[in-house]
Amino acid sequence: MSPWSIPRARQSELMDDPALPAAEHMQALDALARINMLSFTASQITRAITGMKPRRPPAQAATRHKTQPFQVVDVACGGGDVTVAIARRLGRRLPAVQVTGLDISSRAVARAERHSRRRTGGAHVSFSVHDILTDACPPCDIATVSLFLHHLDDDEAVHVLSSLARAARIGIVASDLLRNATGLTLAVVGTAVLSRSRVARVDGPLSVRAARTPDEYRTLLDRAGLQEATIHRGWPQRAILVWTRPDDQPSPALVQDTV
Repeated sequence: MSPWSIPRARQSELMDDPALPAAEHMQALDALARINMLSFTASQITRAITGMKPRRPPAQAATRHKTQPFQVVDVACGGGDVTVAIARRLGRRLPAVQVTGLDISSRAVARAERHSRRRTGGAHVSFSVHDILTDACPPCDIATVSLFLHHLDDDEAVHVLSSLARAARIGIVASDLLRNATGLTLAVVGTAVLSRSRVARVDGPLSVRAARTPDEYRTLLDRAGLQEATIHRGWPQRAILVWTRPDDQPSPALVQDTV
C-alpha cells in the first residue's frame, strides 16, 4: 500500500442523523456551500456537461426536443448551492434550462428553495424531496450527483449510478472525494478554517475516509454497466466521473418519446 493511501472506513456522519438539530444542520450546509465554492464543484460539473456530445434525437422526437428546455436533475442536492450554481452557468450558455434538485431531507430542500431565489440567469430551478435509493431518477438530459456516493456502500452506489444512467438521455456527471492522505489533510484543515460547524469538522474527515480511489470508482462504473465512463481528477482532491450514452444505446426516455 502506498504511504499516501488510507484504508476505506464508512461511519455514520452527523448530518445523516434525522435527530440532528435544525440549527446545526443549517450551519453544516452553509459550511458545505463554502467548501463547494472553493472547490469549484459547480464549475467542474458544468464543464463536464458542456463537454458532452449530445445524442441526436430520433426524427419522431425532434419537435419535442426543440421546444423543451435542456433538463438537468441534480440528485442528493443538499442545500442546493451546487444546483443553483450549475443552473446559473448553464443559463449563460443555453436558451432554456430546467434544473431540478432532489434530496431526501425536507430541511435541505427548504433551504435549497430559499437559496434558489437568487439570480440563476436564464435557467429555471426547482427542488423536491426524493429518495434516490427507493425511487427512480426522473427522465432528463443530464443527471448529476456530487458528494453523495461516499455515503453509500458499493451496492447502493451502483444502484444510484444505474438509476441515473437509465434516466439520462445524454449522460451523467458524478463528483466525489478521493480517498488519500492529501484529501484527509485538506478535510481536517479546511473544515477547521472555513467553518465553526461541529458537524462539518466531524463529517469532513469521515467523508474522505469513506470515499474511494480512482480504481474503486472504476469498479463501481463497470458494475453499473458504464464501461465507457471516464474518470478525471478535479481540484482539490475530487474524482469527476463522466458517462455519455453511446449512440447505439437508446434511453428509456427516448423510447417512450417514439411510441
